[in-house]
Amino acid sequence: MKLTGIGLYTFPEAARLTRIPIRDLRRWLDGYAYKDKRSQTTAAVPPLWDTELSHAELDGISFHDLLEVRFVKAFRQHGVSLQTIRVASVRARELFASDYPFTSRQFRTDGRTIFASAMRETGETELLDLVRQQYAFRKVIEPSLYRGIEFGPDECAARWYPSPRSKAVVLDPQIAFGKPVVTDGAVKTSILHEAYLAEGDKGLVAKLYDVPVAAVDAAIAFEEGLA
Repeated sequence: MKLTGIGLYTFPEAARLTRIPIRDLRRWLDGYAYKDKRSQTTAAVPPLWDTELSHAELDGISFHDLLEVRFVKAFRQHGVSLQTIRVASVRARELFASDYPFTSRQFRTDGRTIFASAMRETGETELLDLVRQQYAFRKVIEPSLYRGIEFGPDECAARWYPSPRSKAVVLDPQIAFGKPVVTDGAVKTSILHEAYLAEGDKGLVAKLYDVPVAAVDAAIAFEEGLA
């Protein structure tokens, strides 16, 4: 399997970048097992989707998986069940012909209809009003989820600028395995931050890595914001 160009994040890295607990990430993307109290048997719940690295001997997720789980988090925060999210993901994947439908441009316009259909299928009708009204649905799929995402010619996410109102830091699966880098210089933010902690001099760090001081500032702010 080709690993270049798709991004690579360990679960701890993904948890830091998305602010989603590792336990939830594991349940959503690895699946989980539970014991049925009535039958005293163990049942397995599959992952919400097969990740890009599911067939590789690597314990991590890709760039597209990373962005998709941010949407799962938003739905869960509004009380949408994993069963409904699973059905909606399958429907959207078929409709958009995309393995990562939540982050596609089309989902912003057609997602409401897809989720309404999924809720009727799973019997989660108490939440139907949430998705029937465009205004209410926009509160779930808030602009911040899409803000900073740049789309490629295929309408899928190509890169992500995670800092609000700034393009100083970017996650691009084509660069450094998708790890956060400063846009001006393409040096990983973690490297610049660690160098600053060791040297205590932003100007010196900028010279060592041949990046502007502003890039060092951006890397420090980003890394400390994740802490």
